[in-house]
Amino acid sequence: MKFSIVVNEGPYTHQASDSAYHFTKAVLAKGHEVFRVFFYHDGVNNATRLTTPPQDDRNIVSRWSKLAQGSELDMVVCVAAAQRRGIVDEGEAKRNGKDATNLAPGFRISGLGQLIEAGIQADRIVVFGD
Repeated sequence: MKFSIVVNEGPYTHQASDSAYHFTKAVLAKGHEVFRVFFYHDGVNNATRLTTPPQDDRNIVSRWSKLAQGSELDMVVCVAAAQRRGIVDEGEAKRNGKDATNLAPGFRISGLGQLIEAGIQADRIVVFGD
């Protein structure tokens, strides 16, 4: 079965990100395909490399990056939601006159068309968060 996952909540503020991560990991472990993980609304905060949790806490952003690297996940961050929350890659930084980037490894910024495509291509779309 082919899944697409939507994460609408940020790390450390809601269980949605943790649940989405563990669900995605379990789906892959069972041999299913994840077409795309789409981060939307506050969920884009899962993609900032500047998150620095205490040493005794889980690093949700790092978990997502490692999962993407190990399984070649397509992890897309909504461009409009990212811009509102100050998350930029090199292209967005240059286009908007910013002097730094903060997109974590394994994530990419794109538009809502990627969410539509994820819904079309997947057998199931699972949404975490409001």
